[in-house]
Amino acid sequence: MTRIIEILMYTLKPGSGLDFHRIMQNVSVPLHLEAGMDVVSYGGSLHDCDSYHLIRAYESESHRLAFQDVFYASAAWKQGPRADIISRIEISTTTVMALTQDAIDALRASRAEARSA
Repeated sequence: MTRIIEILMYTLKPGSGLDFHRIMQNVSVPLHLEAGMDVVSYGGSLHDCDSYHLIRAYESESHRLAFQDVFYASAAWKQGPRADIISRIEISTTTVMALTQDAIDALRASRAEARSA
């Protein structure tokens, strides 16, 4: 089975990586999960503490767009972590691609392994 993944890559304002991760881990990712989004991986880059990624999986491109329309229009997002997250981002890029479920599961497992290391 093939699914769509979206890779968001952020260049953060200098020195904001630790705060950004705290907000993602404690507020934004739980909010994503409550909304039914499949968060595959998130975290800082190994090469730069002010670079960050968020990987989400969807059933299709239309599913991705529909979920995001609802999520980003919600009061929970707008009145929640939105301002704190956006204020720390200098550059944001997005890539969308198709991957097999096995590949997505491998990405998810690598995130879990990195957390336990």
